[in-house]
Amino acid sequence: QVQLVESGGGLAQPGGSLRLSCAASGFTFSSYAMSWARQAPGKGLECVSGIYSDGSDTYYADSVKGRFTISRDNAKNTVYLQMNSLKPEDTAVYHCNAHYYNNFWGQGTQVTVSS
Repeated sequence: QVQLVESGGGLAQPGGSLRLSCAASGFTFSSYAMSWARQAPGKGLECVSGIYSDGSDTYYADSVKGRFTISRDNAKNTVYLQMNSLKPEDTAVYHCNAHYYNNFWGQGTQVTVSS
């Protein structure tokens, strides 16, 4: 059974940091590119960051470039998103995604940035 379980969300103040984790199981994690996407209230899904299966390349949306860092540990079947200098507009549900021959999604973790 494929599972992607996100954790690490919560409430942060503007300028603060959070680290999201996504633990994967049920498929060959090291073969899949991974990404993080977010959905803010009343808005569509936005892909904010991605990483190749071997970690050799990464992608960042302009809205998070220089503030967020994606990484993965294939030995632990886990992908991370380090989020620094958080802004209120980063408030959203953050979803983990695995894509290769198939496309898998996690349930998401809420991130709220507010003073």
